[in-house]
Amino acid sequence: MNRFRQTIQQRVLILDGAMGTMLQERGLAPGGCPEEMNLQHPEVVTGIHREYVEAGADIVETNTFGGSRAKLAHYGLEDRVVEINRKAVELARQACTPETFVAGSVGPTGRFLEPVGDASFDEMVEIFAEQIAALADAGADLINFETFLDIRELRAGVIACHDVCDLPIIAQMTFDDAGRTVLGTPPEAAAVTLDALQVDVLGSNCGLGIDGIFSILQAMRTVSSKPLIAQANAGLPVLQDGETVFPGTPEEMTAYHSRLLEMGARVIGGCCGTTPQHIRVMRQALAGLDASWTPPPRRGALSSRAACVEIGGAASCALIGERINPTGKKGYSEELRSGKTAYIRKEAREQVAAGADLLDLNCGLPGIDEAQALERAVFAASGAVTTPLVLDTSDPVALERGLKAADGKVLINSVTGEARSLERVLPLAHRYGAAVIGLTLDEKGIPETAEGRLEIARRIRDAARAVGLPDQDLVIDCLTLTVSAEQKRALETLRALRLVRDELGLATALGVSNISFGLPARPVLSAAFFAMALEAGLKAAIINPKDVRMMDAFRAARVLLCQDVRAEEYIAHYAEHAQIDSAAAAPVQEEADVFQRLATAIIAGDLDGIVSLVDEALREGVPAMQISNDGLLPGLEEVGRRFADNRIFLPQVMQSAETMQAAFAHLKEMLGGQSGPSLGKILMATVEGDIHDIGKNILCTLLENHGFEVIDLGKNVPAAKILEVALEQKVDAVGLSALMTTTLHQMDITLGQLREAGIKVFTMVGGAVVTQEYADSIGADVYAADAMEAVAKVKQILGSTAKTQ
Repeated sequence: MNRFRQTIQQRVLILDGAMGTMLQERGLAPGGCPEEMNLQHPEVVTGIHREYVEAGADIVETNTFGGSRAKLAHYGLEDRVVEINRKAVELARQACTPETFVAGSVGPTGRFLEPVGDASFDEMVEIFAEQIAALADAGADLINFETFLDIRELRAGVIACHDVCDLPIIAQMTFDDAGRTVLGTPPEAAAVTLDALQVDVLGSNCGLGIDGIFSILQAMRTVSSKPLIAQANAGLPVLQDGETVFPGTPEEMTAYHSRLLEMGARVIGGCCGTTPQHIRVMRQALAGLDASWTPPPRRGALSSRAACVEIGGAASCALIGERINPTGKKGYSEELRSGKTAYIRKEAREQVAAGADLLDLNCGLPGIDEAQALERAVFAASGAVTTPLVLDTSDPVALERGLKAADGKVLINSVTGEARSLERVLPLAHRYGAAVIGLTLDEKGIPETAEGRLEIARRIRDAARAVGLPDQDLVIDCLTLTVSAEQKRALETLRALRLVRDELGLATALGVSNISFGLPARPVLSAAFFAMALEAGLKAAIINPKDVRMMDAFRAARVLLCQDVRAEEYIAHYAEHAQIDSAAAAPVQEEADVFQRLATAIIAGDLDGIVSLVDEALREGVPAMQISNDGLLPGLEEVGRRFADNRIFLPQVMQSAETMQAAFAHLKEMLGGQSGPSLGKILMATVEGDIHDIGKNILCTLLENHGFEVIDLGKNVPAAKILEVALEQKVDAVGLSALMTTTLHQMDITLGQLREAGIKVFTMVGGAVVTQEYADSIGADVYAADAMEAVAKVKQILGSTAKTQ
């Protein structure tokens, strides 16, 4: 067994502390490249490593957090990826004892993947693979992915790591104090996704102090049996005498040690603000603590970017919405041929509202590019709802394309007992961290007996285990056959459910409504069979959740099987249903007018339909400004409210913003290129020394959609440049962003120079490390925690004084 994997079973390891702040203290110039220090000042880097080793660190991280081609390109060093990363491993190794582990540090690229950004999944895998191969070839003992905000980007990184080496993997995401990443991922969804990708240790770093990290790990533990890592900041940064200070003492950093060990944290370290002294006290605090730990049983679950659903075990039967399937659906088939997604988004929302836990996506229509269609369907469904997905295809090329597009851990529908199917599908499930539905049929067809289906299920399970898929990631479909042709087959299906459950311990699935094909009053028969299958242990049902009889049978059966405790869900649903029925005299709502439909399209991110709605309004004689003010902007304002309430998340916001841009662009085209009135001119920039601009870019997009003229200077912008453009363009406001604690002081410098130059503008600051207290201390007019809050505050201050361009 690998030495690292063996060691974390035996004891808890201490990871080192911050690198960036230490480098700045020892000569790294503001705006300089930390990784270039490996080449220019190797003795400084080795000296920092040595201090951490002497303080008691078991694991030393290489100075390569920004060592990918994408990050190094900001400094013109993109051609030196291998050299920089290899040198970093060499320097770390020089400072280590033979027992110390060297972890190759890998951070995010700073780019968004499609469809939110411009990076493809394959490109992202390639970027990470280049860096990780260099680290592995140089002798790193493990890879540590840290400070990731996008679960899909982290998926690409982990897959790249598996592609180029077999080193142990630590995977960490950064969460805010609301318990989600910037892109809306909660700890549970992150843990389910990463667990399925076979990482060795998962957890969280940066963004929070030790109390916040502890809460994040508690949530992860509810869905994962993996060892955990806690890499907290030394408290949250504050400004003291013009310097950014992390107030967390070494003693405060150890306050949760005993509880972390009980929970299964096998690696504990420090992030921003931690020093060798923090690490020394952490090492001392471990002495005498019981480091033994037994992992909890593994549980089956699926995830999206923003949610997770348990499947199998003690969980209730998961309902898989079957309606996104072209069979018998002319409208959906036409959309598949034309590349549109309105039907997918509409059905996704309606099925989830009706009770679907998972959504089956089927794009299998002759004559189309199924791979492209399934990718498009995954993007559309993921943008419309937070529900985990089921990818329904027999084409391995389309399946892989869909797996790359997914944000989380999906369910593949399906694999059979045929050797060719097993060889094509199971390796894809393992590579992309997916679960699989196994159909109990093989080259000989569907066995007539339950015992025959059990034997195929056993064969599929053995093949899944051989490629590394755990039993919890396999769901056996015992196959529903119509009783109109062979009445006894229904009983064999029910027997098969029980056999698979009792003898193999696997979760089961059925396409329930197939039972009634060819008979009248199909919902009656299907609902009765559904209730019988639930009693037999069914754990995943592929149904139409909008079928009232099926949902009635499901809710009633859960009460009778003691799954709905005290019938609380049943009572809640039918009490509400009765109230709705009793309100028969309520007036019928008139069809939504064009303004309501425009707003709804913006909220839904209906990029396909927004232009035709704008044209409809123009044909009705509605002025362009009224289309914007009474239709489009109210929709975007509702998006802001839903974002603030955590009902939608950043990908949905960006989809709505893209839809808004399409509407504005079309309006402008119809008006002959004329621009509408501007609510104000805003200069935006990421301060000098900071190369992160994702949050700023999002804000720029939203401000433009709300009617502001935005001048985006980009990232790593000196104060002098900001002053020059602010004067030249006569801007109304200046917005500054910073993501790194080491560049916070540049905000203070920039605002000070604006005041000294007599430039009277409204100023706003934000970014992951910025707080209200810091904004107040440097004299900023406004602090915004996120892009939607920033838009609201800017509109409040500047919106009432609109001016014409």
